[in-house]
Amino acid sequence: MDGALHVVCGAVGDAATLLTPAVRAAIESGRLAHFTTVGADGGPHTTIVWVGLEDDEVVIGKLQADQKLANLARDPRVSFSMEADGATHGLAHHLVVEGTARITEGGAPELLQRLAERYIGPGVRFPPMADPPAGFVIRVTPTKVRGMGPWQDG
Repeated sequence: MDGALHVVCGAVGDAATLLTPAVRAAIESGRLAHFTTVGADGGPHTTIVWVGLEDDEVVIGKLQADQKLANLARDPRVSFSMEADGATHGLAHHLVVEGTARITEGGAPELLQRLAERYIGPGVRFPPMADPPAGFVIRVTPTKVRGMGPWQDG
């Protein structure tokens, strides 16, 4: 971690502070995340991904290089959103995390297997191939957390 201070709903803290127990629970809930990178033209590129946590980073596994990785190599700014448990005034609780990403080579099959237990079910084998490529892991350091739910500014 870079030691820089980041803002969450008006409060100041580092990535460990931003990832409160409620935020961690939402990220590890098994709900899909809408992950957005910055395209070459400056526009958003959004896809659906599985997300997990490793220490104070959000992790996403990729078996193959794709547009997300090309975008991140050029501009590390990202955000993702996901629904969370609960509702307020008829609107589902939701979490939005903004941050910076870095790419590490290797480790994708192991991460995807771990996430598959949550997203698909216990005992599933994923990726469903004999010898998956080592792939990449996208590691997001949160810089801001917002949305509607327990992480919302009171």
